[in-house]
Amino acid sequence: MRVELLPALSDNYMYLLIDEDSREAAIVDPVEPIKVVEAVRKHGVKLTTVLTTHHHWDHAGGNEKMVKLMPGLKVYGGDDRVDAITKKVSHSNSFKLGSLNVKCLFTPCHTTGHICYYVTKENSSDPPAVFTGDTLFVAGCGKFFEGTAEQMYKALIEILGRLPPETRVYCGHEYTVSNLKFARHVEPHNEVIQKKLAWAKEKCNDGEPTIPSTLADEFTFNPFMRVKEKSVQDHVKQTDPIETMRSLRKEKDNFRVPKE
Repeated sequence: MRVELLPALSDNYMYLLIDEDSREAAIVDPVEPIKVVEAVRKHGVKLTTVLTTHHHWDHAGGNEKMVKLMPGLKVYGGDDRVDAITKKVSHSNSFKLGSLNVKCLFTPCHTTGHICYYVTKENSSDPPAVFTGDTLFVAGCGKFFEGTAEQMYKALIEILGRLPPETRVYCGHEYTVSNLKFARHVEPHNEVIQKKLAWAKEKCNDGEPTIPSTLADEFTFNPFMRVKEKSVQDHVKQTDPIETMRSLRKEKDNFRVPKE
């Protein structure tokens, strides 16, 4: 399994997922189709599949052009609002990409039809990968545009959080530095956050991505994955994880990210 990061727009990521056995590939959220075609040619792979996490234009807005440029693509998504969709999926639907197994995880909240794609390969030492769109970010989560704290708790803790800890997390945007500044505000004494923030700033200054993360790491610095921790609950003066999630999201929606 190989994942090529393709930066798009100002801070989006598209991902070219390659099965190295068959040279078959899928593209996650191809908002800039010309870049995708170039990457497909460069890597010498056969693109068969589009994996759409959700219908927002910066994720699904390239689908129509993508299928015009490369006719015959299968376009997966969990929402009728996804442009050019050919295969509507729901929770636990699975399919193959060459020798890779792709499992759909239904994570409504940011949008009502949001899907994360969990990818594994049998008898492989490669860690699994999960493409989380705008549900889980490095050190953050998506805004609750069409959902509730209960739904995001289920998505982050009960669905994504139960995947193997070594699973690589490939999210929809490069928001890591600003997310970690909020995490630092929530847990000022958490040294893991401070170290990760210094690392992320350096990466961004060098023009490099902070992706991927791992689920194990997210539990150490992502406040939205740490809603059961007393330090996070104390910050928002809550004792219930779901209420903590609700309060944290409300606070982050109004948080002014410090320059430093």
